[in-house]
This record gives sequence, C-alpha cells and structure tokens, in this order.
Amino acid sequence: MPQSLSLVIVHVIFSTKERHPFLDPDTRPKLHAYLATVARNIGCEAYRVGGVADHVHLAIRLSRTVTIANLVQELKTSSSKWVKAQSPDLAAFAWQRGYGCFSVGPSDLEPLRAYIDDQENHHRTRTFQEEFRMFLKKYGVEYDEAYVWD
Repeated sequence: MPQSLSLVIVHVIFSTKERHPFLDPDTRPKLHAYLATVARNIGCEAYRVGGVADHVHLAIRLSRTVTIANLVQELKTSSSKWVKAQSPDLAAFAWQRGYGCFSVGPSDLEPLRAYIDDQENHHRTRTFQEEFRMFLKKYGVEYDEAYVWD
C-alpha cells in the first residue's frame, strides 16, 4: 500500500501539580487555544480543549507520525512555559508528572466534545480525582491509587 492512513482519536487529561487551581477564568480560554495550536503544530488535529482551574481535557486526532508520549510532552512543556510567561503570579505553575490518555472511537467524538464543553457543570459536584477515577473505570484501566496522584 503506497499510502499510510489512520484515524486515532485520543482523550488526554492532565492536571496542575497537586491540583492547584492556577487556571483562572481569564487564563483558561487562552490556554485552551494555545494547547490546540501546539497540537496542530505537531500535525495533530485538536477537536476540543477545555477544563477548569486545575486540569485540562483534550480531544485530539493523533498524527500517524507522533507518539502519545511525544504529544503530551510537547503539550505540557510548551504550555507550562507559556502559562508562566502570562503573569508573575503564575511563576510557580507546573503540570502534574503523569497524564491519562484514552482511545475514543469516531462515534464517541461528539459526546466527548460535549463532555469537555460542560466541564464547569461537571465540577460543581465532582472533584478532579473523582472524575479521573470515573474515566479509569469507564476505559477499563487498572491502577494503583498510591501512584496516580502527585
């Protein structure tokens, strides 16, 4: 076959270090746009980026030439530098070391977009940790609670 084709959609989730609420309502939309641009610059399509004060969700079509680890590293490294440059108050900003990344079928893309768009409502009654455990269960990921949080 002379051409390589793929459609791999991933749901990426990562939080601020120790879930510190660094991301105020003014910073979030700019950060989300920045993260989408970083993804696009490495050949991925960002279908949606959203989140709240302590974490982000991304729905991304993974380029066939980019690994998940490289995608997340670029997203976190670039955006961390960007956030710190926004204000002296954000000089201590950092992302957590780990992340969650889950494969999503094309038929689940619209519900995922809607979920990401509705983050503010979800987090009126659910913490990041509760939400992340929910996704681990939903996607069938086994984990040890002692190693999930930093």
